[in-house]
Amino acid sequence: MDSGNAAWMLTSASFVLLMTPAVAFFYGGMVRAKAVLNMLMLSAGALAVTAIVWTFWGWSIAYAGKDIGGIFGDPATGFLLKDSMVSDHGVFTAATNNANHYPVSIDVAFQTTFAMITVALISGALAERIKYSTWMIFVALWITFDYAPMAHMVWNGGLLSPTGAISQAIGASAHDFAGGTVVHINAAVAALVIVLIIGKRKGFGKQPIKPHNVPFVMLGAFLLWFGWFGFNAGSAFGANGTAGYAWVSTTAATAAAMLSWGFTERIRTGHYTALGAASGMVAGLVAITPAADVVSPLWAMVLGAIAGVLTCLACNLKFMLGYDDSLDVVGVHGVGGVTGTVLIGFFGSGTGLFAGGNWRQLVVQICIAAIAILFSGVMTAIIAFALEKTVGWRVTEAQEVAGVDLSDQGETAYDFAGTASSILKEVK
Repeated sequence: MDSGNAAWMLTSASFVLLMTPAVAFFYGGMVRAKAVLNMLMLSAGALAVTAIVWTFWGWSIAYAGKDIGGIFGDPATGFLLKDSMVSDHGVFTAATNNANHYPVSIDVAFQTTFAMITVALISGALAERIKYSTWMIFVALWITFDYAPMAHMVWNGGLLSPTGAISQAIGASAHDFAGGTVVHINAAVAALVIVLIIGKRKGFGKQPIKPHNVPFVMLGAFLLWFGWFGFNAGSAFGANGTAGYAWVSTTAATAAAMLSWGFTERIRTGHYTALGAASGMVAGLVAITPAADVVSPLWAMVLGAIAGVLTCLACNLKFMLGYDDSLDVVGVHGVGGVTGTVLIGFFGSGTGLFAGGNWRQLVVQICIAAIAILFSGVMTAIIAFALEKTVGWRVTEAQEVAGVDLSDQGETAYDFAGTASSILKEVK
């Protein structure tokens, strides 16, 4: 066993686990005070339900099971982790080491946290109006039928992998280092589909809906940046030079995106806002995720700067097109994920159009992004429609106005003297 690799990957798994509470803070600060607890609970539910599903069959579908059509693995081979865990004189340990010479049980831990953060990202688009019970059912179904198959397709030799059918047909190896397709495009498309099904919040587009705690948002963004080192550098699957470079490129791209978002915002509004800085950080982190190991320092910064501008502008699309993506999951993760995935075709070292390569890398990157959009859209639509027609997604209008915290959690985040009177006025 390589103890250095084992230690780094356990650390990375813990970093990525921190990202879901970070998302909870990031999203929680952006909603109104009457919905912050529900927002935090949606992330907590994502953690808990995903851990159970992944242990039962999610790991097997994504990584352990026999490949079925390049789309998913069978759920039986690794059911309840029987492929990766073994009892040695009554004490459980890993059944074997993987190719990087650390226990496969650590891979289970690392990939569990990826699944957790991916589904948690979706919740930001649904803020202030959905039932916690429906959300928990959705998490279980989406991890099973969408996330795990997508992870298999991209990262376990499936259809969208470097050795998969798409890459072979085009003659270039598809590249998604840490989740441009699996995580960000996947989550953003799912978020958009659900938003179109469940509809807008009361007052959307007619009255200001402002963040109640911008320091929460900033704290969440800083914690996400920290956790992302496990996300990206951990995707090297070892304590090595690729992990070190992923750390560097992640930081460079994130810094560039934060600045370019700020400059864009300054031109448009006359201000550099804290909310914009936090959003720019996340946009840069998203965009560099698929490309962190294959773009040079210069191209990493260019990629981040492009992503900062595009995501800043994209967040206004919801007002132009009339869909209520509450916390800009589509604008930041969707546009950022597509940007990072596609720009590998231009900036990827030795393969991209501007970095010594040819058109094939660009074509394969566009193809995997498009297929990820299609797969996520179809699978999420089936799940979301089924839930809408059975248990229903939304709280009642009266519950939404009073605050989903009160209706769903039976408690409030803050005990302000004026809270009750302000709610009564809004109800009237």
